[in-house]
Formats: sequence, C-alpha cells, structure tokens
Amino acid sequence: MVQVDGGHHVGLQRAADVAHDAALTLLGYHVIRVTYAQVIDRWHEVQELIMRAIAQGLHRPR
Repeated sequence: MVQVDGGHHVGLQRAADVAHDAALTLLGYHVIRVTYAQVIDRWHEVQELIMRAIAQGLHRPR
C-alpha cells in the first residue's frame, strides 16, 4: 500500500499515520510511505520503489 504524506504530517497527524501503518501491517500489507514532494519532484524514484515492491510480491497481502 502506498501512502502519500503532505506537509501537515507531523505531531498528531504523524502519530495517526504510524497507527494506521501498524494496522495495515497487521492485516498483511506492506506499507510504502512517501511524501508529496517525492511524488511531484522525484516521481521516477517513487515509481522505481513501487516497481521493486511489486517484483518482490509485496503488493499482495500476506
């Protein structure tokens, strides 16, 4: 699962994100968390990361 964070993902929002990641992990998902800036400014790196995860079968819940 890909999660995209904006600039407001600090403090309470960050704590909620961590809890959400933990819940998804317990459901068998592999979480990839990237920033909005990465998606906009370095999409090629994000795409490569996603493709590597798919190649390893991480897109399927365990």
